[in-house]
Amino acid sequence: MSDPFYRPVSGFDLPRFAGVPTFMRLPHVPLDDPRIREVAIGIIGAPWDGGTTNRPGPRHGPRQLRDLSTMIRAANGATGVRPFDMVNCADLGDVGPNPADVADSLERFTRYFRRVRDAGIVPLTAGGDHLCTLPILRALAADGPIGMIHFDSHTDLFHSYFDGCRYTHGTPFRRAVEEGLLDPKRVVMIGIRGTTYDTEDRDFARSVGIRVIPIEEYFRRGVADVMVEAREIAGTGPTYVSYDIDFVDPAFAPGTGTPEVGGPNSFEALQVVRALDGVNIIGADLVEVSPPFDPSGATAWLGVSIMFELLCVMAPRVAARRATS
Repeated sequence: MSDPFYRPVSGFDLPRFAGVPTFMRLPHVPLDDPRIREVAIGIIGAPWDGGTTNRPGPRHGPRQLRDLSTMIRAANGATGVRPFDMVNCADLGDVGPNPADVADSLERFTRYFRRVRDAGIVPLTAGGDHLCTLPILRALAADGPIGMIHFDSHTDLFHSYFDGCRYTHGTPFRRAVEEGLLDPKRVVMIGIRGTTYDTEDRDFARSVGIRVIPIEEYFRRGVADVMVEAREIAGTGPTYVSYDIDFVDPAFAPGTGTPEVGGPNSFEALQVVRALDGVNIIGADLVEVSPPFDPSGATAWLGVSIMFELLCVMAPRVAARRATS
C-alpha cells in the first residue's frame, strides 16, 4: 500500500481547475528532496524538442500534459486498477535541457535519469520529442541491453539527417542499437506507416532483427493478436515502452509535429497499453505532444490518458518487485 502523502488530490477536496497543476495531482518531489527515497514511480517532464526536424512545439508538451492531467481520477474504469494505492507515485518535476545545445541536453538528460535509476525509481516520462528517449535508455540500460515495445507511425531508425546529423527525433533507436542499449531481437515497433524517402530504416531493422509491424498488418490482425506477439518478443526481461502520440490517427491526436493519417483511434490507443499487462516494464514515455498544433488540449488529454494506462500496467509489477526486494 502507498503512503497517503502520495495519493492525488481529490476533485471532491479541491476542484480540478484549482491549485498548482502537477502530473495527475500528485505531490511534487524533486530529486534532491529527502522524500525521494520513498518514491517508486516518478512522473517526469522532458520539455525539449532539440531533435525536431520540421514542426516544433513538443518542448511545451509537459506543461500542457500536466494541466490536462488534473482530469485523471484514482481508478481505471476498465481494469479496476488503482495505481496510486499500490505504490508511491510523485511528480519529480522537469529535467532541464539546454535549448541551444543538443549534445549538452543529451548529457544533462542522461545524468538526470541515472540519478532516477540510482534512486530505485521507475520513470514515466512526458516529452518532448522522441530524441528524449535516447538519454533515458542510456541511463536505464547501463547494465546491459534491454527490450522495447514502441508505438509510433515512424521507426526512428534512420542513420542521420542533413549531411550527417546523427541526433534527431528520427534517429534515437538507431543510436540505441549501435550503443548496445537495446537488444534488437527484443524490440517491436507497432503502427509504422506513411510516405517514405527510401527503405533505409526498414532495411536496418531487418538486418539486426527488429520486428516492425506496419499499420496494415496491425489492422488486419487486430490489437489482441498483435499484442500477444509484442509480449512474446519482449519476453520476461527488462523492457522499455516508448509511445509516440503520432501512433494515433491525427483525427484523434492532431497536436503533434509529424502526423500520419490512417492510424488507430483513441480507444485502440488505450487498448494496446492495457495489453502490456505482465510485461517487465522498467520505464516508459509518452512523447511528441505539440500544444501549438492543438491549443484545445484534446491531444494532451489523450496523451495523459495513455500515461495513466501505462501507470496502471507498471504499478502492479513495481509493487510486486518491491515486495520481494
